[in-house]
Amino acid sequence: MYNTIKESSWKSALKNEFNQSYLKTLETFLAEEKALGKNILPQESLWFNALNSTPLTQVKVVILGQDPYPTLGHAYGLSFSALDPIHPLPKSLQNIYKELKSDLNIDNQDTANLQPWAEQGVLLLNAVLTVEEGKANAHKNKGWEKFTDKIIHLVNDNCDNVVFILWGAYAQKKAKFIDDSKHLIIKDPHPSPLSAYRGFWGSKPFSKANEYLKNHNKSMINWEL
Repeated sequence: MYNTIKESSWKSALKNEFNQSYLKTLETFLAEEKALGKNILPQESLWFNALNSTPLTQVKVVILGQDPYPTLGHAYGLSFSALDPIHPLPKSLQNIYKELKSDLNIDNQDTANLQPWAEQGVLLLNAVLTVEEGKANAHKNKGWEKFTDKIIHLVNDNCDNVVFILWGAYAQKKAKFIDDSKHLIIKDPHPSPLSAYRGFWGSKPFSKANEYLKNHNKSMINWEL
């Protein structure tokens, strides 16, 4: 698994983590699932796409998701993002775009691919980095959460003035790892249709993030795709 991390700052920061027994156990689990003929999403080369797309040294915003889309052809290692062409867009992403339109009058309805955000310093991190096709949460509590908690710790410790966007109760549990004296934590309901009405609408996370970055002399994110 370690060799699929190509980006040098993450590769260096995480090198010792791959000696931990929990990651060896996770690797064994994934190999056994594959041997049983189960289709693991995304493909292995994309498991660390979030890290390879956004160097540790360049993280400005973290948007934390739960696990990859379990539909073949959708997931490719960036939270909430999917490979084009895809119609209709995933429902959570539709709602993210609706809030972006309301917040900054940006209309991104023609694409599901958030790669341009990642390349500007938005770490699109899922807490669990793989899933079995057709079975959401199939790889929950297998070790990925401990690994991605380590990533959050690394951003917290090594970066300054990062915006952590935590949507929903699951993501908000990670706030305990973040020093709010040197970072901004934005907590709002999840954009899922099941919860968006509880306060996601009108939460303005995109303008809040850019205002914070601007106030700390960082270039703002162009959220338009």
